[in-house]
Amino acid sequence: MMEIIREEKNFQREFKNPVLTIGNFDGVHLGHQRIFQRVKEKASEIGGESIVYTFEPHPVELLAPERKPLLITPLREKLRLIEEEGIDVAICANFSPRFASQTPEDFVKDILYDQIKIRQLFVGHDYTFGKDRRGNIAMLINLGKKLGFNVEVVEAVRVAGAVVSSTRIRELVQKGEVPEAAKMLGRNYPLSGKVIRGHGRGSKQLGFPTANLKPEGDLFPKPGIYATWTYDEGRKYAGVANLGWNPTFHDQKFSIEVHILNFDRDIYGQPLRVEFVERLRDEITFRGPEELIAQIKKDISQAKSILKVS
Repeated sequence: MMEIIREEKNFQREFKNPVLTIGNFDGVHLGHQRIFQRVKEKASEIGGESIVYTFEPHPVELLAPERKPLLITPLREKLRLIEEEGIDVAICANFSPRFASQTPEDFVKDILYDQIKIRQLFVGHDYTFGKDRRGNIAMLINLGKKLGFNVEVVEAVRVAGAVVSSTRIRELVQKGEVPEAAKMLGRNYPLSGKVIRGHGRGSKQLGFPTANLKPEGDLFPKPGIYATWTYDEGRKYAGVANLGWNPTFHDQKFSIEVHILNFDRDIYGQPLRVEFVERLRDEITFRGPEELIAQIKKDISQAKSILKVS
């Protein structure tokens, strides 16, 4: 199990030959996964611990809140994914005004060198850090030579010629281009949250019961109908999700409703995870429930074909 440390200094124990990477790692995408792989390989080579040093909240939220990104992975999900990558320790530093005011040199000397006693550092190709983002790779390499640790730059991962980045993944998700986002993430884009009570019309009026999700995150795919996988108590179910305002019924509130195939459990109040596989269509205003029911049947048939289930 990965150790999670929610502080940035004065650690309660010494790390063994620490091999570290630093960053926000929003999305834990293929580029991040490549860095983690190099960290693990080096830690194994020198009998050390693999460490990911990340931040909460996202630095932009503090430094330029008007440009705060919609996070691909809320903190809990990010830490879960980092653990799945086989990292030994995650340090989750509180990105406070005081933390942000550190010079790059002080951060490296006081925290990475004095506190963590770093042996090796891996960073992405475009890494910057410290007050006014003045710290860069050249500075890190120079400080490493002076203090006695190695720095290695991990090159970008490309998919279909495009550099994998958190920014690009956010754009793809918001456009509803979830298969393209999945290629950069290395997995389907998910939303997790609790099942809440909705209008109840899915089961009563339409004959297609839905789970209404209150998601933890705030990055949503483009409104529309999607083929999905839903995970409940470790089991995987095919389904169809509707993101939007249900125009046929003139709803005023954005909702996420999932019709889970071959599923009959009462899961109100329970956690649920929904993965978006492919966007089927826009939301449409139908003349009545009968037209909507006919379209839902078509959507389910199309989703089954995409998900390869019967």
